Amino acid sequence: MTAEVPIYDIVGVGFGPSNLALAIALAEHNGGQGEPVTAHFLERQPRFGWHRGMLIDTATMQVSFLKDLVTMRNPTSAFSFLNYLHEAGRLVDFINHKNLFPLRVEFHDYFEWAAAKVDDVVSYGTEVVAVRPVYDGAEVAYFDVEASDGTSLRARNLVLGTGLRPQLPDGVTAGPRIWHNSELLFRVETLRQSDPKRFVVVGAGQSAAEVAALLHDEFPRAEVCAVFARYGYSPADDSSFANRIFDPEAVDQFYQAGEPVKDRLMRYHGATNYSAVDIDLIDELYRRVYREKVLGVERLRLFNVSRPVEVTDAGTVTVESLTTGAQTVLEADAVVYATGYRPADPTPLLGELAAGCVRDESGRLRVSRDYRIATEFPLRGGIYLQGGTEHTHGITSSLLSNTAVRVGEILQSIVDRRVVAEPAGEYAVSAS
Repeated sequence: MTAEVPIYDIVGVGFGPSNLALAIALAEHNGGQGEPVTAHFLERQPRFGWHRGMLIDTATMQVSFLKDLVTMRNPTSAFSFLNYLHEAGRLVDFINHKNLFPLRVEFHDYFEWAAAKVDDVVSYGTEVVAVRPVYDGAEVAYFDVEASDGTSLRARNLVLGTGLRPQLPDGVTAGPRIWHNSELLFRVETLRQSDPKRFVVVGAGQSAAEVAALLHDEFPRAEVCAVFARYGYSPADDSSFANRIFDPEAVDQFYQAGEPVKDRLMRYHGATNYSAVDIDLIDELYRRVYREKVLGVERLRLFNVSRPVEVTDAGTVTVESLTTGAQTVLEADAVVYATGYRPADPTPLLGELAAGCVRDESGRLRVSRDYRIATEFPLRGGIYLQGGTEHTHGITSSLLSNTAVRVGEILQSIVDRRVVAEPAGEYAVSAS
């Protein structure tokens, strides 16, 4: 028995902002004079969503609206944030606002607006369960991408945009009272029904500060205890010169640098993104702490230069001072870890091909400048990464700052390297 398998130039795994930006670049490429590039994307979520658990309605973006899905690649694109504002009837209002940083919920709405315009190339609610190589002699000619709904797509190239995964410290297990900040808004509604008395928030970055502020607002009878190893919240370095680390040219410089230079650059400029908080939010939290000291009712308590040394499933947290060793035991209704994210390792999806992906001495994937994974086996197309390339391409690996440019480079690489085995849109016949 045989079945027809559609062949695509690109099959994208995941449909977050990065692969959404790639879908837009494809749509614009195919609307021009060049040979069309066929693609389809598979996304396990039932609809487009980006950090929904942290879409706090007062939170703003930490990146300029000009670093949207398209503008850095194509300033005339109809998919720009400005065109979204125009269609939404808010362009004049936004201009009068004199602000480069939109509300996070508004930027998410922009993403959804853009995703709706290219929804013909994405299957939602469909998880990739396996990737199998199709050989032509010793060469991998195609990839068969098998989905959770039983369908299979054949790809000349894979683009893996599997996103980030919430990270908990070693030894910490999530549970009813212990969770990552990515679940914040989903948990708040349930918490309102239980009249909580105390929260413990672990972390010193933007998300940790936002969680502390929101819980302090939403639960006026509860105590919010912020625990972090620093002396205080540190401001994000968004100065003009430091922000050059996010420039497209900086990716070239970082990629070409030796490992010692890469390590230094990451240390020098980590404050542009990691464990750094907007100064306005720092000032607001300090105002709250000071006001409560004046009033004699301290609901926002900062355990600085401290760490949680024991956390039980029941929400008992033992906090230890790093300077004195003194311990404080807190009974918490919820312990929220704002401890960041880690890139999802895409190689388990690759099955037998995973062993042939080249890694460096530290076990990290070797990635070429055009975001292709280096492989030991001959490969007609390419396996491209959207994310997980911080060690090769720098801080912008998982950030929006360089997304528009990155997808243009990936698309150009695929076009330049394309070897047409069958005309686009044909079908291959596979045994089943």
